[in-house]
Amino acid sequence: MDKIVIEGGHPLKGVVKVSGAKNAALPAIAACLLTGGPHTLRGIPLLRDIRTIKSIMEKLGTVFKGSGDVLEVNSDNLTAHEAPYELVKTMRASILLLGPLLARLGQAKISLPGGCAIGARPINLHLKALVSMGADIHLEHGYINAEAKKLKGADVFFDIPTVTGTENIMMAAVTAQGTTTLRNAANEPEIKDLAQMLCAMGADIEGAGTDTIVIHGVDNLAPCEHTIIPDRIEAGTFMIAAALTRGDVDIQGCRPDHLMALMEKLQQTGAEVTKMDESIHVKGPESIESVDIKTMPFPGFATDLQAQFMALMTVAKGWSMFRETVFENRFIHVSELRRLGADIEINGNQALVKGREKLLSAPVMATDLRASASLILAGLVAEGGATEVHRIYHLDRGYEDIENKFRALGAKIRREKGPSV
Repeated sequence: MDKIVIEGGHPLKGVVKVSGAKNAALPAIAACLLTGGPHTLRGIPLLRDIRTIKSIMEKLGTVFKGSGDVLEVNSDNLTAHEAPYELVKTMRASILLLGPLLARLGQAKISLPGGCAIGARPINLHLKALVSMGADIHLEHGYINAEAKKLKGADVFFDIPTVTGTENIMMAAVTAQGTTTLRNAANEPEIKDLAQMLCAMGADIEGAGTDTIVIHGVDNLAPCEHTIIPDRIEAGTFMIAAALTRGDVDIQGCRPDHLMALMEKLQQTGAEVTKMDESIHVKGPESIESVDIKTMPFPGFATDLQAQFMALMTVAKGWSMFRETVFENRFIHVSELRRLGADIEINGNQALVKGREKLLSAPVMATDLRASASLILAGLVAEGGATEVHRIYHLDRGYEDIENKFRALGAKIRREKGPSV
C-alpha cells in the first residue's frame, strides 16, 4: 500500500484551489438515475469514492463520459437494480442509490454499505421513511430488498438529522404521488446543493437548507446541468494546516458561508482569518491558543474537521476539550497522534488535549478518511525526521491530489508507492 512521507517544520505559504465537494458530488451522480440523460455535472473531484459510485452505476447500465472535473451521466439504458457487495462494501454513500432506483424502477437491491469505521451510522432512518412512503422492504443475505409500484407522499420525521437519509428520501420523493414533508431534516450545504440540482431537473422542493423540507411530487423530470459546490472539508483542512504551520495561505474557490464555525475557532487560536467572496486567507499565529470544540450538525463545527483541529490543539498553549456529538467512535485517530507525542485523554465522547511545544516524527497508521488528514497535518510540524502515514487509501477517498497541493504550498511531502493489496 502507498504511504505519505512528510518532513515537518516548513510553514505553508501560497495559494491553493479547493476541489468540488465529494459529499455533494456523490448524491448528484446518484440523482442522475432518476431520469435518462445526458446530465452534465461540473466540479466533480477525481476521488476513489467517485470511481466507486461510477463503477456501481455502470453495472446498472449508466454511461459516463467527460474529462477533468466535467462528467456527463446518461442512464437512458438503466437495465439493473442491484448494487453488489464487492463495490458497496467500500463506500457507505452507496446507500444513496436506494431512493433513486426505487423511484425510477420500483425496485432496488442494495448491499448493506461499508465505509469508514467511525460509528454505526445505521440506515434504519432511510428504511423507515421509505416504508412510510409505501415501500415493501426486507433484509436478507446482507442486502436491502425494496419494492414499490409507486411511492406516495408521507410525513417523515427523522429521529436524528441524517445527511444521507435526507438526501435519499428527497430523491425518492421528487416523483412520488402527493407531498412529502421531511421534519428534523439535515440542513448541511450538500443538502441544498442536491435540492438545487433536483429543481433544475424539474422537481418541486421547498425548504432545503432548513430542518423542514417539503417535496411536491412531479410526473416527469428532465436531465440538467449542475455545478457542484466547493468542498468545505478540504478547504477547512487547508485552513487548519495554515494555522498549524504558522503559515500564510489563500484558500481559493471555497464558500466562506459554509465555514463560519471554523473561522471563528481559528480566530480564537490567534490566527488571522480574512474572508472574501470565494476565498479565505489564513495567517497562522506565532503562539497558538487553546480553544474548546463541540461538534454539531451544520452550521455548527463539522465533525469532519474535528480530527484535523485536534492536530492543531496538540501544539497549542494550555488545555482544550473536544466533545464529539455526531459519531460515537470518532476519536480513533487519538492513538496515532499519541505516537507523535500528543498528550490526549479520552473519556467517552470527550477528549482532553494538553498542548505541547512540539511533536516528534514517527510512523503512524490512518484509520479513516479524516484521521488520515489529521495525521498529515501533525506530520507537517513534527520534528526529528520524517513522519510516515500508512494506509492512505482512506485519504484517496476524499482528498484530490492532496500531497501535490501541500507540496505547492512549500510542504516537504511525497507519496511512496507500495505493493498493492
